[in-house]
Amino acid sequence: MARLVVGAKAPAFTLPDGDGAKVSLKDFAGRKVVVYFYPADDTPGCTKEACQFNDNLRAFQRAKVAVLGISPDDAESHRRFRAKYGLKFPLLSDPGHKTMEKYGAWGEKTLYGRKSLGVIRSTFLVGADGKLARVWYGVRADGHADKVLAELGD
Repeated sequence: MARLVVGAKAPAFTLPDGDGAKVSLKDFAGRKVVVYFYPADDTPGCTKEACQFNDNLRAFQRAKVAVLGISPDDAESHRRFRAKYGLKFPLLSDPGHKTMEKYGAWGEKTLYGRKSLGVIRSTFLVGADGKLARVWYGVRADGHADKVLAELGD
């Protein structure tokens, strides 16, 4: 699995959101956007991470930074997850893991000594120029949104 580095061009993608609308990275051209990859809707860690991004959404908006979450879950799962927790940012579906693979967010991981293929919790700050300004791999869900927000000013 190749990992992306700061300064690299962010891989393009077009994925459906919870309403079936297509969302592309190019829709955010000229703006900063946080793209975070998570394993599954409505699981403890993913819920904590999503709610913390949502709780900080005004601060991200003041910084003129959009937030996108991407998981393998389908649109219906995203709709339920957003409604249950009042999430106000788009959740995109990548069931074939193609976008995750481009970002190095899909691959082999070890949990409790057992290796498996899956989503590697990762976050990317894409600059207004379309290049990666920050890269976080293997992040801890709790407190991560605060860390991303804190690094926006750097």
